[in-house]
Amino acid sequence: MSAEVFRGEDWYGRDLSGEAFEECTFFDVDLTEAEGEGAEFAGCTFAGVKFNAARFSSSAFTNCTFKRCTFFDTRFEQCKAVGSVFQGCTFTVFEVRGGDWSFAALTGADLRKAVWDGVRMREADLAGARLDEAEVTGCDLSGAQWRGAELTGADLRGSDLSGLDPLTVRGAGAKIDPAQAGVIAAALGYEVG
Repeated sequence: MSAEVFRGEDWYGRDLSGEAFEECTFFDVDLTEAEGEGAEFAGCTFAGVKFNAARFSSSAFTNCTFKRCTFFDTRFEQCKAVGSVFQGCTFTVFEVRGGDWSFAALTGADLRKAVWDGVRMREADLAGARLDEAEVTGCDLSGAQWRGAELTGADLRGSDLSGLDPLTVRGAGAKIDPAQAGVIAAALGYEVG
């Protein structure tokens, strides 16, 4: 489907597997318990959409915009969200495993206790994001923007933190591995040897 507008529709439990949407707009659509394997959304806008208990696998949300959407108990597995922008969304019991979220803009997002495992997030914008007690493990975060992020109690082990300036984030109690400790020490100007 191309350039269609969906407004106030009830897609509760809908199976979107294999469907493709290009430059479509979704206003206040209920995608609660929706699922999709291999679904494709390109350049779409989602405004006020409920993704509660939705499950997507091997699906793509490329260059999409999400405004005031609700992600409660939502899971993305091996999905792409390259270049997508998230504005004013709520994330509760949010889980992303694998896939590519490079260049995604999650500026200021409240991602407390979210799970990001093995996700490619190159140059993602996490400035001002709340990642308290989140699991961000085994992720490629090279070139990511971190300024003002809250990482208190987060598990960051195995992730690429080469772009992290420890002086611009709050990270008390965050878990890191020995290799990451060396990267952070070097960022602070210490010689590790």
